[in-house]
Order: sequence, then C-alpha cells, then structure tokens
Amino acid sequence: MGTSDENKQSRVLSGVHFMLGNYACVEGALAAGCDFFAGYPITPANEISERMSQRLPAVGGHFLQGEDELCSIYAISGASLAGAKAMTATASAGYNYMQEGIGYAVAIEAPIVIVDVQRCRGENFATQADVMQMRWGVSGDHEMIVLAPSSVQELFDYTVRAFNLAEQYRTPVVVMSETTIALMRERLSIPEASDIPIVHRKRTTASPEEYMPFKADPFGVPDFAELGEGYHTIYSLNPHDEKGSIDWDPDVFERLYKRITGKIWENRHSISTTQTFNMGDADVALIAYGSEVRPCLDAMDLAREKGMKVGVLKLDAVWPVPEEAIRDVAKNVGTVISVEMNIGKYAGEIERVCGGLCKTARATRNRGLIHSPQEIVTVIEEVWA
Repeated sequence: MGTSDENKQSRVLSGVHFMLGNYACVEGALAAGCDFFAGYPITPANEISERMSQRLPAVGGHFLQGEDELCSIYAISGASLAGAKAMTATASAGYNYMQEGIGYAVAIEAPIVIVDVQRCRGENFATQADVMQMRWGVSGDHEMIVLAPSSVQELFDYTVRAFNLAEQYRTPVVVMSETTIALMRERLSIPEASDIPIVHRKRTTASPEEYMPFKADPFGVPDFAELGEGYHTIYSLNPHDEKGSIDWDPDVFERLYKRITGKIWENRHSISTTQTFNMGDADVALIAYGSEVRPCLDAMDLAREKGMKVGVLKLDAVWPVPEEAIRDVAKNVGTVISVEMNIGKYAGEIERVCGGLCKTARATRNRGLIHSPQEIVTVIEEVWA
C-alpha cells in the first residue's frame, strides 16, 4: 500500500483552486500519503467519501464502503497495522458509534486519522458541540490530539498535519471539522509535493525474534512493524506488556496508561500550536477555535474602531489544551472571552486555565449558526463597560 514516487505527483493537485471544504480535506489526506479510506455515509461528511471513492483508487489506494461506522473505524485500524496511512470521515452521530474502535486504536497505538464534521443533533446545522466528546468519549486513561481548522485552506493543511502527528506519535488524530467550513467553497492553495512535509512512523530494525512491539521510553513511541512481515504481535485492548502479552499486573496498567498519555501531553507545546492577533496592547482577549475564529477577527476590528483594545487567540488544536498559551494571554489582559458554537463546553477549560489571572466571560450559543461579529462585539461592550 506504499506511496510510490510515480503516483505521488498525481496525488498532489498543486496550484490554486476554488474548492469545497470536504474536498480540501480529501486532497490534504492524499497529499499526506493516505492509501486506505473506509467510511459510512452520513451528512455533512458525504463529499469526503464520494471524492475519496474516485481519487484514492486512481492513485493506487484502496476505498472501502463500510456497512457502518464500527466497520469503518476497525477497518482503518487494521489497515494501519498493516502499514497503511488510513482515514475515515463521519459526522457527529457517526462519531458516537466509533468510540469503541477509537479506544482500541488508542490502546494498540494505531496511527489513524478521523474527520468529524460536526452537525447539530440529527440535522445539518453548524455546531461545535462534539468538542468534549472528542477528548473524553473513549474509555480508559488516554490523551487525544484534536486539530481545529477554521477555513478551507486549513482543512487541507491540518489534514496533512493530522497524518504527520498520527505517524509521529502512533495515535489516532481527529480533524475537528464543522458543517460551516466543510460545505463552504473558498480559495485553496496546494503547494508542490516537494514542499509538503511528510512524516512516516519509525520502523523497527530489530529481528522478529528480538522485536518488542510496545517497548519505549516512559513517554516514548514504540517502533513499528507491519502485520504480515513475520512480526507476530497481539494487538489487544487489554493491558499488555512490552512484548504485547496481556498482563493484568497493576504496574503494567500504570506504566502503559502513563506512557500512551505522556507521549502526547509531554509534547503538547509542539502539537497544540496557537496564533495571536493584536494581542500586544489588548485589554480583552477573544479565545476561539474552528470557524468561530472568523467572526472573532471581524469583531476585533469593529471593537478597535470603537476604541476598545481587543485581540484574538486562535487555537489550532483544542486537545491537548494549550494551557501555557492561554495562561500567557490571561496574565496580560483584563478579560478573556471564550467564543464557541455550543452552550459552553470548552469555555470551562479556558476558565480553568485562566484560574483567577483575569476576568472571564462567554459568547456561547448553539443555534446552528456561527456568531455574527456584532454579537461578539455586544459581549465585548458588556465586559468593557
């Protein structure tokens, strides 16, 4: 299932496009080397499966129409263990069904990418209500990497990055898409293939007899060996030792959980990047992720026209929480306003991190629409008064 040099160029549609967000996600996956996709139909993620079914086989990859979400998540986990770069895409209700399989992928350290195009419960209206489920939906101690694109361009860029992070840390990575950007058409610039950084998981150099499939430093990532290459490994959800043998010793439990959590948390500074806008002199900071960054930037400009010094902290990833970046902002402003498209979920995380360093407020709602800039300005004026 490897990506040959011959088909690499056809994988990457270098140039400027006017593209649907869901299609940009597919192009990002192909550019990153995705060679296996499994999915089950659900709106508003269907355009991802539809385009994958056409584009992936044409570049030497494999497309599977699963009979349901569980089939899809387990299929990509199996493909990953065989060495593939694998992805699935779903929407909120489908993401619910995948939890068991995502937990399995976390435990066996299968690098996979999951795109969740969030929608309101049962309807195709915009929301960010899955943000906590993406972190806490899976059973057992673990950490998650969840990237939050805010545009069609970032759907491409962050999907590439999701594959690279999955390979680097041997873990599932979620692209937190939304109806708003998934069904939007915008300008997309795709670089030349040679300019796109690609990460491959580290393969073992040990013989099958010497190979320890889960041996790594306390917060490290084990070397990988493909199924079918003579390396006989048990990939079990149950606690397992460095050899992969199921072991119910409490010390094995603890060592495993600490390592699979620590390999992400201890590297959160490089994973959970942020961007700041006009924070140098800001008295009020808007903190947002995903599509809500867009009205925040407009609200910032409107507020500054009225003499209010407002800045924006954009979270490129929501999990692991970029605590240091949020705390740095909180130390230097009078008020932090959390802006998100739900009744107030990640706002609690932001307020926890701010922890008395400044005042906090919320611009949160779940009405199937992103905020208008004026709605955010109204909250700014309330805290400014």
